[in-house]
Amino acid sequence: MKNRRNFLKSTALGVGALSLTPYLKAFGATPSANASGFPKRFIFIRKSNGEPPSALALPTFSESDKAKDQKRQALEVDLDRHELPTWMNSLEKHKQNLCILQGLSAKMSENGHFSFSSVMGAFKSNANALSGIKRATVDFELAKLFPSPFGHVELSLAGGGSGQYQSGIVAGYSAPGPHQRNYCYSDPETALNELFRSVMNPGAVDIDNSMLKFLEGEESYKARVFKGYEKLKFSNHINSIEAIQARNLKLSKMSGSIEEHIPQLDIIHENGGARANLPEKQNAMTDVLLAGLITGLTNVVTYTMDNLNTPVTGLPGNEGDRIDIHTVGHNGGYSGVTADKIREKIRTTQIEQVARIVEGLKAQPEGNGTMFDNTMIMYFPEGGEAHHGHGTEAPFVVLAGDNCNLDMAGRYIRLPYHATEGHKTLGNWYTTLLNAHGNPIKHYGDLDQEMSRLKFDQMGAISRFIA
Repeated sequence: MKNRRNFLKSTALGVGALSLTPYLKAFGATPSANASGFPKRFIFIRKSNGEPPSALALPTFSESDKAKDQKRQALEVDLDRHELPTWMNSLEKHKQNLCILQGLSAKMSENGHFSFSSVMGAFKSNANALSGIKRATVDFELAKLFPSPFGHVELSLAGGGSGQYQSGIVAGYSAPGPHQRNYCYSDPETALNELFRSVMNPGAVDIDNSMLKFLEGEESYKARVFKGYEKLKFSNHINSIEAIQARNLKLSKMSGSIEEHIPQLDIIHENGGARANLPEKQNAMTDVLLAGLITGLTNVVTYTMDNLNTPVTGLPGNEGDRIDIHTVGHNGGYSGVTADKIREKIRTTQIEQVARIVEGLKAQPEGNGTMFDNTMIMYFPEGGEAHHGHGTEAPFVVLAGDNCNLDMAGRYIRLPYHATEGHKTLGNWYTTLLNAHGNPIKHYGDLDQEMSRLKFDQMGAISRFIA
């Protein structure tokens, strides 16, 4: 059995990059959307329990910059002149690609314990009801611009209501369209099996197609019987079935190229199985995530690293504890370690995974550079600024390659505070991502009602960020 270091050298992270050019035409990519001939990639990494903006502040701010930051006034400084917060030390060598973005607000989305689909769609979620899903979430919109066999992949290490890790395929947080909820791979083994089954078990695709054909007939019958909203739900299901059939056909044609990049199942089982602690599961999920991107199975991944129900085990210095994130959110410590220190340990282990993703993609040649040149990674707390967030601040840690059409890298940027002149919302940020990468939408997401009452202009992209 290979150890992790040898595994990374011999599989997804240690071989030459798969040439994706033959697949771009097959999946509908156009030269206008991507003149370089390579797709752009987007990774959204969600965390729970909020994140106080002070945790992202630079420890080497001048006194005047520190005062501006604490007063939530507009501020911009170069990262190369400053130290990063200690928990971001693993990103030190990637500072030229890093932007710490403060000052966005998210009052149009769900705030509090869970944001559900709302933080990705800039709408209120109506307690996670299907009726509350107003539109395709931004990750799905980006996936349309850079097509791939899976289109969009959602991963999660969320916990269930029983305080155990979820497993298998479960309801996700992203949404492919109005009144539709995505599905999600909730453990590394399931993610590996589902993403790479066409190569690991070629007969599974034929079985899938037979099963899907049967289900399509069943759902077509139900769609004729039901009316209105119920009919819409079933027609959405039929569309999903057809998409899976088309995807399986594409995968069968790609199997030879995919095979050389598949992570080894025994390694994933050892490091991400039922007995693994949370950092081990994160390592295994990162391996699968990287392999999915490197093989071209997907160009857009949304990864929920934890929710309030995720049991945190194996945390450095608290290895013997089974930490409840909700308890930490209410200032509960463990084994003499304060809640603030536990929070810092959690985000440290998470940002180490972000660094592994950056380094894994930088190790893959693509064109005259690397795969990371065409990749954006966004790490953010789904609940905004606190355990019980109000939506006035939604901090983001952004890492972007040189070809990502944004001018933000290498800076700490604080935008004007909520409901003041020049303030920008989550909707402005997502509009920026879409406009910069080929979707000319005037404004993505709902507007902030308070900002509207105060007559502040909140439409459109953050133009200064678009290269």
